[in-house]
Amino acid sequence: MQKSPYKIWFNGELVEWEDANVHTLTHTLHYGLAVFEGIRAYKCDEERSAVFRLKEHVDRLYASGHIAHIKIPFTKEETTNAILELLSTNELDAAYIRPIAYIGGGKIGLHPGDNPIELAIAAYPWGTYLGEGALSNGITTKISSLTRMGVNSFMTKAKISGNYANSVMAKIEATSLGFDEAILLDNEGYVAEGSGENIFIVRNGILKTPPLTSVLEGITRDAVIQIAKDEGIEISTERFTRDELYIADEAFFTGTAAEITPIKEVDKRTVGSGKPGPITKKLQSRFFDIVQGRDPQFMDWLEFFLTTTPLKVKNESL
Repeated sequence: MQKSPYKIWFNGELVEWEDANVHTLTHTLHYGLAVFEGIRAYKCDEERSAVFRLKEHVDRLYASGHIAHIKIPFTKEETTNAILELLSTNELDAAYIRPIAYIGGGKIGLHPGDNPIELAIAAYPWGTYLGEGALSNGITTKISSLTRMGVNSFMTKAKISGNYANSVMAKIEATSLGFDEAILLDNEGYVAEGSGENIFIVRNGILKTPPLTSVLEGITRDAVIQIAKDEGIEISTERFTRDELYIADEAFFTGTAAEITPIKEVDKRTVGSGKPGPITKKLQSRFFDIVQGRDPQFMDWLEFFLTTTPLKVKNESL
């Protein structure tokens, strides 16, 4: 593995990046049953940085593990402190954080039996997920030929690694055809989400997003809904079709990686003016004020830390 200056937290120990390896007979490598999170930390000022909604992300990691029969062998408090310790050790004031709990080696049949559960956490710098200029100019998208897996075929509330094979194939298809991202429909033909993002549209002044049936319960999605309510923007959680997406005034993705990324085109059809619209820009501006510690109203979404001394959380906070 390529060397990196950053450490990885691996089953309770900080190890060198290139030493954080797994065996080729690791159960999860063959069958895809693991749970993970994507979390971001942002630089706020010269003295402080903050992890965005760390508690909610850790809670969802453990909820995913519960759904998937993966009992993480560390407490929420230990995992939270491991993330903060890793950020401090790696001297990161802004980072992408990836915890993953997976089934280790032992039995290789479908039933993992008593194979150990492993927990690894990486933290490293990562810029704009969907490319330079995506946040300011918007991206192009394609309705995927692949259908988003339905509620009777996978767990919609769990962030399970194997579920993302569907997303990876959709992403490969879209980018191979020259688009930036894919949009998947659900089993009934309604817009579900992007390959790794929730989706919103604006039509006639109303902000709409699909209900939490066949889509992941996005933490950034929830943040946008709360911000929109605070801004007095009318919001509706409802299904919508691809043709309503075509004629939307605005559209955007949300997610830890994507943050708030405007959609300027779907299936070679321009969305609205083809530029980020006023509601998208308002929500995007407010979001970055929040994550960078400039908005006192949502300060409780931030877990502040120093790059030299990690802040320990108390038991009662989790």
